Amino acid sequence: MTGSPDMLRRIPVHAVTGFLGAGKTTLLNRFISTPYLSEAALIINEFGDIGIDHLLVEQSGEGVIELSDGCLCCTLRGDLVDTLADLMDRRQTGKIRPFTRVIVETTGLADPGPVIQAVIGHPVLAQCYRFDGVITVVDAVNGLSTLDHHEEARRQVALADRLVVSKGDAAASEQRAKLATRLAELNPRVAVIDAGDPDLTPDAVFECSAWDPDRKQIDTTAWLGHDDDHHHHHDHGHDHDHHHHHDGVRSESLELDAAVSPQALMMFLDLMRSAHGPNLLRMKGLIKLADDPSRPVVVHAVQSVVAEPVRLKSWPAGSGEKTRLVVITRDMPEGFVADLFGAFADQPAVGRPDSAALTSNPLAIPGGYKP
Repeated sequence: MTGSPDMLRRIPVHAVTGFLGAGKTTLLNRFISTPYLSEAALIINEFGDIGIDHLLVEQSGEGVIELSDGCLCCTLRGDLVDTLADLMDRRQTGKIRPFTRVIVETTGLADPGPVIQAVIGHPVLAQCYRFDGVITVVDAVNGLSTLDHHEEARRQVALADRLVVSKGDAAASEQRAKLATRLAELNPRVAVIDAGDPDLTPDAVFECSAWDPDRKQIDTTAWLGHDDDHHHHHDHGHDHDHHHHHDGVRSESLELDAAVSPQALMMFLDLMRSAHGPNLLRMKGLIKLADDPSRPVVVHAVQSVVAEPVRLKSWPAGSGEKTRLVVITRDMPEGFVADLFGAFADQPAVGRPDSAALTSNPLAIPGGYKP
């Protein structure tokens, strides 16, 4: 692949999700004719769902149309990997005009996890695209009931980097307050946006990940969310907090001052992937490594797919130069991930093996440690 530095930069992919009737299509229709999306490729389920009738449509190839404002629209044809690969092939061969971002609209019943996996876990696509974030639309009127009765909706909220609450003007204030509490239980660090805000801009919705692996720059707050005041403090510089609900979805945040060896980190990631992947909804973090504590590493995983860790040149502003790890799990014991990471980081505790036992014991069985 050749071209200018801008052409060689990986293209951000955004996933727009939300349960049936939440307002995903309404949100996209609101911004589809704005300059922000004029250089975007929009992957949708059906052309008829997006309000493009008022725009001049030009056929750019099978399954791809170009709108008069420049936005490309295509339908999801089978596997997302194939659709993304086909788009990139057309872009590089000049069959369609260059696009600078991709927005994927999922079905109402879809788990956004596979969208993340398709980008971070595919060796070829990962060279062309970078995953930017999950934008989940939640209906303020029916949101509580939907979250109570549908695991898919809970996963959509738990995995979100942005939550957009729609139909707020049609919901009572008490209803909105209860929904806000429930959303905070499932995903306490995410930014929540009111879809009814007349001044809402597309960049406020879609620019949800401040992690750019090409420039190796990161905004810690945007990537890992805001710190809250609910940390449980432990000895040895190891803090973590928990937010969970009866449905088994749990959000866990870990902070650690001590550095971990690169070998221990890779073994921790491999253990989480191989032994606990099905219940690891998402994990992202900034890790302090012992071989060079001044250069942290960024980690990102969804279930059994772990992105290649990337070493930064220095600690980003506001990071505190300490490990921060955010983990969303399902049906895993409280404190399990924090305890496991603490063991690899050689943070002793009663009933917890130390790092030597985990990394140097030839009789140790991968995945064998249980809380």
